[in-house]
Parts: sequence; C-alpha cells; structure tokens
Amino acid sequence: MSLQLFDLTGKTALLTGATHGLGMAMAKGLAAAGARIIINDRNAERAEAAVQEYRAAGVDAYGYVFDVTDEAAVSEQLERMEKEVGPLDILVNNAGIIKRIPMLEMEAKDFREVIDIDLVGPFIVGKKFASLVVKRKTQGKIINICSMMSELGRNSVAAYAAAKGGLKMLTRSMATEWAKYNIQSNGIGPGYFATSQTEPIRVDGHPFNEFIIHRTPQGRWGEPDELQGAAIFLASAASDFVNGHVLYVDGGILATIGKPHDEI
Repeated sequence: MSLQLFDLTGKTALLTGATHGLGMAMAKGLAAAGARIIINDRNAERAEAAVQEYRAAGVDAYGYVFDVTDEAAVSEQLERMEKEVGPLDILVNNAGIIKRIPMLEMEAKDFREVIDIDLVGPFIVGKKFASLVVKRKTQGKIINICSMMSELGRNSVAAYAAAKGGLKMLTRSMATEWAKYNIQSNGIGPGYFATSQTEPIRVDGHPFNEFIIHRTPQGRWGEPDELQGAAIFLASAASDFVNGHVLYVDGGILATIGKPHDEI
C-alpha cells in the first residue's frame, strides 16, 4: 500500500473549535500529513492565540471568528475562507460543549444549548461545506466528532449523549445523501483521553481515574496524538470507499462489558 494514500499535500482542512485539546491534536496530525489548517472560535483572542501556537509549531494555520450555530455567519465565513485560503477539501466538525447536570435539575434552555452547538452546528457547517464541494464538482471529506456517548448513556450528560447519538445518525444521513457527490461523511468517537480538561481527575486514587483504567481493556487513558491516525485516514484517499462509519478510538471500551481479568 502506498503512503500516498494518506498524503494530504495541497488539501485545506477546516476544524471547528480546534483551539486546544483533541481538536488541536487532530489538526496537527492533518498538518503533518500536508494539509493547510483553518480553525474557528467564537472568541477572537482565543482563535488568534491558537493560530500563533500552530504557526510556532510550523503549521500553516488560519483562524476565523464565527458561531457554528449562526447559519448566515457560517455561510459568509466559509465562502471567505475559500477566497482567502483555498477550496475547502476537509471538514472536521469538532466544536462542542458539555453540561454535566442531572436531568431532573436540567432546564430546557441548557439542554437546547448543547443540542444546538453539538448537533445543529455540524448540520449547518456540513451543509454549507457540502454545497461548496457540490458546486465545484470536487471531492469532500466530512469527519464528525462523535463520542462513546453516541452509543452509551451516562449520568448527568443527557443532553450531550442525545446530541452525540444524533450526530451519529446525522453522519449516516450525510453519507446517504451526499455520497453521489463524492463526499465521504464519517465520524470519530474518542474514548477517554489525557487532556488539560481531564487532568484533575487523572490523579492516582481518584475514583474516576480508577474507573477508566479498569474499564478500558488497554488499562490507560488515550494520548491526544493517538487520534491523529484516525483523522488522517478519514481525511485521505485511503478512506475513499468508507462512508457513514463511526470509528471509535477508545482503547476497547465499547468492545467489552468490563476490563478482562486473567483470573476470571
């Protein structure tokens, strides 16, 4: 198999919200494979700081400021990107939020906000991206960042789980409708990763840290860079006949009802 299958030289990738964490890790992976990187954020200072971090690492990166739930702004900014940076070849719908509130205590406005950003946002950005690809009659790659919560429920994250479950089905619907335009629409479902957000609960002795280590067959948290291979695969020619699939990168959590033990 030729490594050229994974070569993204000359491609332009938009990763929504990739100003830190897993989004930034995936963006750096796509850049290492040759892609130009565009990120967005609702906050101009955060977007600019991220662009400077990318460029300091040698990444050809650009930042735009808009809200993924604002359809008019999304349309305007994606057209602007194509004029200023180049045709968009890859979209990673990464922007998202989570609100950890038990359902009996959660107000509808909080539920709607999570759904709006995590599910409606990918629909809005995906639709505009697809329209640009269809107009150009080129190829497009859409990667929706799903979650293990696309498959499983968990206490206090009902809105997030509902959004990510919906995003899995939106991914399949995108594949169904847009495959004929040479657009491959797939998802990545990350497991539990070692990021700045999870640092406080990854200390020895913390109940959640112990739970994740014992629940994951590989016996550890994932490293952010371990998402790069999945992102490169789904963004490249190597996945040209892969459509409507969610690739879970979770150390085996979804494969088992519990961590296997030799003594059982």
